[in-house]
Amino acid sequence: MTTLITRDELSTAIEAGTVVVVDALGGDYYAQQHLPGAIALVESEVATRAAELLPDREAAIVTYCSNPSCGNSEAVARRLIALGYTDVRKYREGIQDWTEAGLPVETGATVG
Repeated sequence: MTTLITRDELSTAIEAGTVVVVDALGGDYYAQQHLPGAIALVESEVATRAAELLPDREAAIVTYCSNPSCGNSEAVARRLIALGYTDVRKYREGIQDWTEAGLPVETGATVG
């Protein structure tokens, strides 16, 4: 299992600009709402797009999806680790928890 990060830790890291957030749902889910500054990267695209979207393999990266039972964020995190990314964590809860806490989200289609 990937190391977990809490909502408060993630919120602080996003505000400080010290983390790259990866939305593991992508597509319409990403367009409807995503964490601030998140990039969309689904499991099937990790091998082909990770180097382009995440060029620094030592950067702090946090993956997330809808809720704790969603396996997408864990799958993306594991694939990134397998590719040599060294600081990959998974948001303990997911965007559902984030929005229920009243934290800001962004909307818009995937770019690229």
